[in-house]
Amino acid sequence: MDRREGDSVFLIPADGRPTPATAGRLILDDTASISRSLGELLKRVDDSSRDDPDDDDLHVPPPSTPSPHHHLLKLTGSSPLAEGATGKPPPFLLSFTDLSYSVKVRKRSLLSLVGGSGADREGRTKLLLDSVSGEAREGQILAVLGASGSGKSTLIDALAGRIARGSLRGRVALNGEDLHLHKGQLLKSISAYVMQDDLLHPMLTVEETLTFAAEFRLPRSIPRSKKRQRVQTLIDQLGLRAAAATIIGNERRRGVSGGERRRVSIGADIIHDPIMLFLDEPTSGLDSTSAYKVVQVLQGIARTGSVVVMSVHQPSSRILGLLDRLLFLSRGRAVYSGAPEGLPSFFAAFGRPVPENENRTEFALDQILELEGLPGGTDELVEHHRKWHIVHTREGAASSTSAGFSLRDSIGASISRGKLVSGAADVGKTRGTGADGASRVPTFANPFWVEVSVLTKRSFTNSRRQPELVAVWLGALLVTGFMLAAIFWKLPRSAVGIQERLGFFALAVSTTYFTCGEVLPEFLQERYIFIRETAHNAYRRSSYVLANTVAGIPALFPLSITFAAVTYFAVGLAGGFSGFLFYLAVIFACFWAGISYMTFLSGVITDVRLGFTAVVASLSCFFLLGGFFVSRGRIPAYWLWLHYLSLVKYPYEAVMHNEFGDPRRCFVKGDQMFDQTILAGLSPEMKKSLLRAMGSVLGVNITGNTCVVQGPYVLKLQGLTDFSKWGCVWILLAGGVLLRVLFYLSLLVGSKNKRR
Repeated sequence: MDRREGDSVFLIPADGRPTPATAGRLILDDTASISRSLGELLKRVDDSSRDDPDDDDLHVPPPSTPSPHHHLLKLTGSSPLAEGATGKPPPFLLSFTDLSYSVKVRKRSLLSLVGGSGADREGRTKLLLDSVSGEAREGQILAVLGASGSGKSTLIDALAGRIARGSLRGRVALNGEDLHLHKGQLLKSISAYVMQDDLLHPMLTVEETLTFAAEFRLPRSIPRSKKRQRVQTLIDQLGLRAAAATIIGNERRRGVSGGERRRVSIGADIIHDPIMLFLDEPTSGLDSTSAYKVVQVLQGIARTGSVVVMSVHQPSSRILGLLDRLLFLSRGRAVYSGAPEGLPSFFAAFGRPVPENENRTEFALDQILELEGLPGGTDELVEHHRKWHIVHTREGAASSTSAGFSLRDSIGASISRGKLVSGAADVGKTRGTGADGASRVPTFANPFWVEVSVLTKRSFTNSRRQPELVAVWLGALLVTGFMLAAIFWKLPRSAVGIQERLGFFALAVSTTYFTCGEVLPEFLQERYIFIRETAHNAYRRSSYVLANTVAGIPALFPLSITFAAVTYFAVGLAGGFSGFLFYLAVIFACFWAGISYMTFLSGVITDVRLGFTAVVASLSCFFLLGGFFVSRGRIPAYWLWLHYLSLVKYPYEAVMHNEFGDPRRCFVKGDQMFDQTILAGLSPEMKKSLLRAMGSVLGVNITGNTCVVQGPYVLKLQGLTDFSKWGCVWILLAGGVLLRVLFYLSLLVGSKNKRR
């Protein structure tokens, strides 16, 4: 094609396919010296793409399916290199040396519980990684293989910074610079970790899932149009165009296939275009075709300038052809590292040649498993690998960490060539390394309020598409409310009516709390999504807690209004319309505190069955000591603290004040004193005579219409004099806020997402 001066240049090799070093990346003109920001570079990309009438978006197709309309652009006037540095920056090289990690395994046997030996009680130390070394290069896929329990996932966690530094021994370096010196902050900014389980919001479409991920993972400085462009590019790169408008789905709603779901999960974690990508068995549970497509996508990601490290159990021959380097582990030790093509010669030198037409990895895994069953284990194979590795170490490996280029120079150059690298845009502008440089790396891509806005919108979108959950919840409340209304229909003002009112209030409060327990599984599922997304600082924990709170409040209004309207007037509670409004406020506060309590439990307890057990047990204690069954004066002193912590005490006391707080309300008159006694069958004349006799003895005039029991007297008998009715409501609302704070603290402490 003709080139006009100032135009962008398409760098397409003769065979029409991008090379591993340049595919999907924006090539930097080495003659330029003016440093530009990421936003300016993206603007230049957009301007260049608009110059081509056939180019609607800047797509990065996988290398196996080049697109005729999406080209590689050359941008001029940009260089991130440090002063004095010359030449092209080295490709990224992730190296790890002598990684060792052990855990203490405690024996859980009846003998140890009843006083076994000291060794039994203390347990033993199990070595999960034993001096494992290796390397992973930009543009390549390093696959970690081994049988179950060999240490594959542990090694991936170690490389991804998911093992506490005090527990892991050895060194993990990128281009020769120890990543631990940056306290993990730089590692989280330039890397991503994909868990084995696909944890996604079920009611979001594929495109929406990636769009929301882009909103909180990409910096606010990137225009929304560029974020949309990134999402569309990634959809094509992952081969998800046909499923873009399909929801993820769950056991209730059919959605995307298993392979598509896995690719969406990968896409959500690489939306910020990380330099390093770690995956824990991305092909697990997939059929051979879906597994091949997933690894094909990972190959395309590697070719765009990323280091890809994945664990895999037993790859097929087709998948093996996509892998660049293999690392076999046996009980935490490396038994082979190198290219797949080197396996035959490696095992031939060991005396166990690979038969013709047999899958090399299957043969290797079978041999390793056979050796593990022998008395000497794989000791000879480990020693053979050590000698083999020394002889066959490729020369010139150290050249990838050329002098004159710091890690930040390399990251800056990568950003200028098109890498987005969420949160790391400032890295390329920061000269030098060490603690001072690391402190300038932004921990999160966006400010707090942006995260809250995006997370709230996503939660609303996901909830809006599950009306059946709200309908079931609302239906359960309606059924319970109508049953309570029918049983307690128009309660009389009498001694019996007082007792029945106490029972109604206790049941009404219990209905709200036990109904809230139904949301516990939903919160537990979302908690796992939260852990996955915050593993590499996608957003703050505080942002998630606030967004979770804001998104949950609107649903409480229809629930509260429905239950209050069905029960209040049917039961015949006192106070008129103002009393109804206060009763509604109490029901709303109950739902607020109940949902907050369930949210807090989801941050502390991770098992659904254990969670429901905790709900029943704790709510039973709250009801027992809340003041309904036993008045405060009869509660033992050592349990009194739980009385004041009870979530039942405050709503129960509030509605009791609403009903019995007005001294002008009479609940038992003179002629009602004989109800529910042996004198109930006396004639009206005899009852009047008895009332006059009682009045003469007491010195007061008592007739059949004389009020003998007023509302405040009922409160005094029940010991409900600690707080005013509005005081109880405010305490309940404040308790919900406190539970949200405790939920935040539980996430802060319990979701570090690191092994110890």
